Parts: sequence; structure tokens; C-alpha cells
Amino acid sequence: GPGLISGAADNDPSGIATYSQTGAQFGYGQLWTALYQTPLLIAVQEACGRIGAVTGKGLAGVIKQYYPRPVLLSVVVLVVIANSINIGADIGAVAASAKLVVDVPFALLAVLTAVVVMGLEVFLTYQTYARGLKWLTLALLAYPATALLTPEPWGKILAATFIPHIEFSFAFLFIIVGVLGTTISPYLFFWQASQEVEEELEHHIHSDSVGRPRLPQGYIRNIRIDTAIGMIASSLAQWFIIMTTGTVLFAHGVTNIATAADAAKALEPLVRSFPNSGQVAKDLFAIGVVGLGLLGIPVLAGSSSYAISEAMGWKEGLSRKLKDARGFYGVIIVSTLVGLGLNFIGIDPIKALVFAAVFNGVSAVPLLLVIGRINGSNKILGANRGGPLSRTFVWFTFAVMAVGAVALGYTLVFPK
Repeated sequence: GPGLISGAADNDPSGIATYSQTGAQFGYGQLWTALYQTPLLIAVQEACGRIGAVTGKGLAGVIKQYYPRPVLLSVVVLVVIANSINIGADIGAVAASAKLVVDVPFALLAVLTAVVVMGLEVFLTYQTYARGLKWLTLALLAYPATALLTPEPWGKILAATFIPHIEFSFAFLFIIVGVLGTTISPYLFFWQASQEVEEELEHHIHSDSVGRPRLPQGYIRNIRIDTAIGMIASSLAQWFIIMTTGTVLFAHGVTNIATAADAAKALEPLVRSFPNSGQVAKDLFAIGVVGLGLLGIPVLAGSSSYAISEAMGWKEGLSRKLKDARGFYGVIIVSTLVGLGLNFIGIDPIKALVFAAVFNGVSAVPLLLVIGRINGSNKILGANRGGPLSRTFVWFTFAVMAVGAVALGYTLVFPK
């Protein structure tokens, strides 16, 4: 379901790069983020999915109906900018990772990535090709496999997982805001809400007299289960990536990941017995990043398109053909091309991934404010508004992200 797909897309190349940089730079110092952000991630994504299912509209459609136009425009502009930066970073990461395997110029690989993504998303349904591509994400199992084959200080790891460690420095807060931003990401808010609407169309769920979907018994419960499974899987991947890079890279003095090849070194202990183990590690890493990129980039472009199409009142949906939703698919194409263009202005692909994560962490704050208000609204959601636990966790997520963004800004203006 949409929750499981959102969880898979959450570990996009930006996520892999940010978690890898976290482990390399701070060792196990930020392992606790994977544990403590999980309930926050589940709460936010469940709220977004429920909003879409109950109203029969995506987030932008709901905001358009119930909020002033300046709020709608601000939200749409924010998510489109964040997504464009992330698309560019992910395209660059896929190209840089593929270059580890094939000796082809980076520029050509970047263009091919963009063309493949646009072709798949425009001419095939996302569900169709996601079924095949999701198997490439199994390459992420290389991280827990490496952890199990490498001597680990499990006592230290467990302590770092349960006991938060915080440093009030720009470098630490920059990465931690990136970790939060690449996990609790604006594009996933819009994507899951709109995908729940698509699910209702696919299952022919009819609307009542006021246009609200008539949800079958247990439908909201299934959204919660689907979302929880997807987000827990995402957080487990994050935990293993940070742990593995902390053990293999940080512990051996590699504290900065400058290239895709640097990130791939974290997998070398897994394939040490293979001839040319360094290249095998690169191959494994490349498979994972390419698969996740081809899964994640369409989600980024699609969420921008849902937001703009809902705001403009265009026909939308990945279930529609190109001829029936030209504006919707036009936004996908333009978003992908803009992201591609960012790779030709001299931006380092790996640094761009971490920057995209941090930008997502900051831009998520105002979006969470709006989601929190909708989640608690009787007027909008009626009997399906968020319960006390949901409302508490969504607002707590807003507070955590806001504090992180403000603290980062403070350390930038007033460094030690």
C-alpha cells in the first residue's frame, strides 16, 4: 500500500548519503535518532494518509478548500522547491553510483537517469514498475549483513541507540536536521495523502452526498498498519546504515564521505573474501542507490505534481493517461528536468544530497504546522480526526523539527 511505498521511497539516495555521513562523521552518536523518530514518522504519515482517505483529496486540495490562498501558495511553493533540490541531488547520486560500475561520463548517466524516470512515470503506472524495481532495494540488506559479519561493540551500540547524545555545534545540528529532514520529508506528506486517494479510485470506493468517500469498515485501521510497517522498515534501514558506517568508516578514521566510492567502502567487510572486493562493494552500493533512486525520484516529482495540480484544479493522478492529464504529467517532466539541470551548475553530488536533506528538515516545519491543524479539525475530518495520541505526536514532531531548525540557525549565526 501507499505506506509501504512511502517507507521504501523514504530511503532515497539522499537518505543513504545522509545516514552514511552521519555514521562516518559521528560514529554511533546519532543512532538514537532512528529509534525516537519512528513514532513521529508513523504519526505524521498516518495523519497524511488518513486526511487523503477521509476527504478524498490530496493535501493541497484540502488546504485549498479550507485555508486562505496565501497559505496554499506558500505550501505548494515550499514543497516544489524542496522537491526540485532533492530530485537534482538524487539524479546526481544515481549517476555517480552508476559510474562506479560503468565507465560512462557522469553527464550522460545523469541525462539517462532523468529520461528513464520520466519515461517510466509518464508511460507506465508507478505501481507497475515499482513492483519490479523494489527488488533492487534488497541491496540495502547488505548493511545488516555487514553488521552481522563485522565485530561490533554491541553494548556501546545499544547504549547509543537508547541514550540520546547531543552536541550543540553547527556540524552536529546540521547533520541531525538532515537526518530528520530526509526521514520526515515534505514530499512524503503530499505523496501518501494523494496515493490514498488513488487507492480509493482503484478500489471503486464511492462518495456520499457531500463528496466524502464511503470508507469500508477497517479501512483506516489498514492505513495505520500499512504505514507502521513501511515506516518501521525505513527506520531499521537507517539504523543499520548509521551503525555500519560508524563501525567500518568512523572507527577507522574515515570521517567524511566525499564521493559515492567513499560511501561504498562501508560494505567492503561483507565481500572481503571475494576477488576484487572493493569493486564488488561498489557494485552492491550502486545497485541499491540506483534502485532506490528510480523508486524515489518519481515520488518526488509526483508529489510536486499532485500539489500543483490540486492547487490549479487540473486533472491529476498517476492512474490517468498522459492525454487525460497533460498538466499533471507536464509538472512531472518539468520537475525532473529542473532537477537534472541542477547537476550542471557545478554542485558536488554527495554534498547536494546532504544539503537536500537539511533543506527538507527546515521546510517541513511550516508544513507540519498545517498538517497538525488539519489532523485535529472536526470540521475537516469529523469523526476521523486524529485521536489524542495522534495529535500529540504530530504536534511533538512539529516542535522537534522547529527546535532543530532554530538551533541550527543559531549555531550558524553564533558559532562557538
